[in-house]
Amino acid sequence: MFKKYITMGLILSSFSFAGSIGIEHSGVMVTTTTADKQEKNYVVKRNIPDECKKVSINNKMLWTGNFAHKSVPEACKSTYVHTKGKLLSMHLDKDLETYGELEVLYFLKEMQHNDQILLVDSRKEKWFNYRTIPGAINMPFHYFEERDDYSFHFSYALKYLGVFIQKDGEYDFSNAKTLVLFCNGPWCNQSPRMIFALLKIGYPAEKLKWYRGGMQDWLGAGMTSTRK
Repeated sequence: MFKKYITMGLILSSFSFAGSIGIEHSGVMVTTTTADKQEKNYVVKRNIPDECKKVSINNKMLWTGNFAHKSVPEACKSTYVHTKGKLLSMHLDKDLETYGELEVLYFLKEMQHNDQILLVDSRKEKWFNYRTIPGAINMPFHYFEERDDYSFHFSYALKYLGVFIQKDGEYDFSNAKTLVLFCNGPWCNQSPRMIFALLKIGYPAEKLKWYRGGMQDWLGAGMTSTRK
C-alpha cells in the first residue's frame, strides 16, 4: 500500500551525539527499494563538490545582494523554488520536537537497528516519486486529514504505524511508532496538517517529530536525495 524506501526505527532517548562527530560528512548507509522493486544503496550525507571546499567563507563570497557572488562555482550553489505556501512556526505543539538536518541523520542512523520508528514523507505520491530523502516512506497527509473519505487507506496506515482500533472504536496507541514527518519546506503545510490530524485522534505528541525544513532545507544543505 505505502511506497517505502526503507522500514526502520528509532528510540530517540538512545541518541548519542558524542561518538559520531561529523556525521554529515561520514554519512549513514541506507538500503532502499525503488519504485521498480530494485534495491539501491545510498550513503546519506552532505555532498560538497571538491571545488566548493576552496570557496572562502566571507560575506562577499557567499552573498552579493540576494545571490551568491559571481565567482562562486555553479556546483556550489543550491537553489529551490520557495514562493509558495506560508512560513510556519518553529514549534507546532509544546510536547512535539522540531528537527533539523543533523537530527534527521541521527534518526536515520538509529533506524538501521530499530523497527519502532518511521521517517514519513507526508506529500502526495507524485512528489515522493520525483525526489525524497532515502529511507522515507510515503504516507500522504490527506489520508489522515480526510480519513472518512480514505477509510481504507487510513485504517491500513494505522496498522502500519502500530495503532489499532479497539472494539469500542477507541484507538490503542500502546505500540505506536515514533515518526519524523516532513514535506517540501518551512512554508509547506502538508506535514503539519498530518501531524495535527494524528494529534486529533490521540497520537502521542512525544512520538511525533517534525522536520520543519523539509526538502527545501535538505537540498539546500547539499544532502543526499533519491534523485541525482
